[in-house]
Amino acid sequence: MLVKEFDYHLPAELIARYPAPERDASRLLLLDRNSKRICESRFRHLSEYLESGDLLVMNDTRVLPARLFGSRETGGKAEIFLVRRTEDAGRRWVCLLRASKKFRDGQVIHLAGGMKATVSCRADGESWLVEFEGQEPFEEWLEREGHIPLPPYLQREDDADDRERYQTVFSRNPGAVAAPTAGLHFTTELLAELESKGIRVAYLTLHTGLGTFQPVRVEHIEDHRIHTEHYVIPAATAEEIRAAKARGNRVVAVGTTTTRTLEYAADSDGNVPAGSGEADIFIIPGYRFKVVDAMITNFHLPESTLLMLVSAFAGHGYVMAAYREAVIRGFRFYSYGDAMLIG
Repeated sequence: MLVKEFDYHLPAELIARYPAPERDASRLLLLDRNSKRICESRFRHLSEYLESGDLLVMNDTRVLPARLFGSRETGGKAEIFLVRRTEDAGRRWVCLLRASKKFRDGQVIHLAGGMKATVSCRADGESWLVEFEGQEPFEEWLEREGHIPLPPYLQREDDADDRERYQTVFSRNPGAVAAPTAGLHFTTELLAELESKGIRVAYLTLHTGLGTFQPVRVEHIEDHRIHTEHYVIPAATAEEIRAAKARGNRVVAVGTTTTRTLEYAADSDGNVPAGSGEADIFIIPGYRFKVVDAMITNFHLPESTLLMLVSAFAGHGYVMAAYREAVIRGFRFYSYGDAMLIG
């Protein structure tokens, strides 16, 4: 398929640049893959569309305050974007660097709070190895001085509210540079309501990486290559999935990150083992889903890998029609926008 087949028109005013006042007040577009109907509800009514015994699988990754601002020894401004921690040292990271002039090995960037960053060497064509040195533990310093890496399409700097609202209420494992946005709609009260109705909840971790923002620069989608992302599936989650399948209930993936993790880890029979690894699955139309029976997801960018995944799950024509309908109805799009439930 051609990348341009996943394009659609979105008026700028439908981009949700800020979150809704209440997480679960977001609108919910309901897609039924069998009837091809398109209906509308509110996210806080989610339990009405699930059955007792259904299993929600959520991504509990926590977004790092990955944007750091400082200055070179020459006085010029510099920005550091944390990509991932290296395995050999707690203060050594693979980073993207931005400044008016090129960087070179050994350059020092001075950051707030007495932290110093030394550019070590190239990690690959785009990123650098950077080592941080300061008087306090790096994680404590980062939590205080780092900035939330909002997606570029929001076209604004982060503020104090983003530290809470660009995290899910169940986030607990730091490591992502983008939020698993389908999970942003859940509140502790909604989770309690779901549990009271017999709907099961289990968690995995996938640290969303830069691939989330990577544009598809090829003409044919089959030629695109996706970044790897680290995942962990606990034994308790693997057992919950096995039990849900055994009793005939649905596995409902909350978000494309959860969907990719489950489908990557599953064997050919749809069994999901506990474990960890690096997921690099690129799901496009024609893919046969092995685990996921229903999906909760936000509205994604035109020509993005995430829109291709959703199209693979629900059907390309049906999804593109649903997106057109969402635009007509004035739904809010992207990370802080509304959601859809595809069953």
